[in-house]
Amino acid sequence: MIDQACIFNIQKFSIHDGPGIRTVVFFKGCPLRCYWCSNPESQAGKPEKMWDAQKKAPTIVGEYKTIDEIIEEVMKDEVFYEESGGGVTLSGGEVLYQAEFATELLRQLKAKGIHTASETTGFAKAEVFKNYLEQVDLLYFDVKHHDEEQHKAGTGVSLKPILKNLALAIDQQQQLIVRIPVIPNFNDGPANATAFANLFNQMKITAVELLPFHQFGEKKYTFLERSYPIQDVPQLHSEELDYFKEILEAHQIQCHVQ
Repeated sequence: MIDQACIFNIQKFSIHDGPGIRTVVFFKGCPLRCYWCSNPESQAGKPEKMWDAQKKAPTIVGEYKTIDEIIEEVMKDEVFYEESGGGVTLSGGEVLYQAEFATELLRQLKAKGIHTASETTGFAKAEVFKNYLEQVDLLYFDVKHHDEEQHKAGTGVSLKPILKNLALAIDQQQQLIVRIPVIPNFNDGPANATAFANLFNQMKITAVELLPFHQFGEKKYTFLERSYPIQDVPQLHSEELDYFKEILEAHQIQCHVQ
């Protein structure tokens, strides 16, 4: 068992990452390199320097923590979980990058009666993903493209294991929320919407959330001294995805735009 994991944030009183009031534990490290990533500080799997604009000095992003340390922190808000029907959500980066630690953390939280949720890209070996699923009450699963080559071009990794794990989650009757981050000139437009709809029909997925592209993470690239390839691309507003929603719904897929 791995004793520590690299964590870059523990966010309390979240109301957007699962039911009720939640604490979100952000794991550092991700095998994907999505060129639009809004949390570039989450990509490297170890602590790194980042400029802090408020302190006007460099700071270290990421800290190694044990399971006991994380549980001690998140359990401080147990009363809020109980009163609101909330719990703990694991996110990233990609939480499956540190899957062994994350799986055990969830197991111990569930043993304490805490509702568990997770946000993932689904990029992991099938056995690793299956073991992880057993400890997750609610899974948010992002699908970034429907086409293998386009997915590789945009994220740096294959789509095949992701779809395989999504099918596994469906087969296991996992409580699941499938999401599409809609990115200009990557997976937007009616043709892509139709292709997503056909894919989801084949997989018997009946509900999807759309996440419009935003520029909230733009300054982070400067703070990390990295280039950001789409800094001049306008962010999308929810109403600009009405066509996408209509196409999915025409294929009998319920659709919500965040």
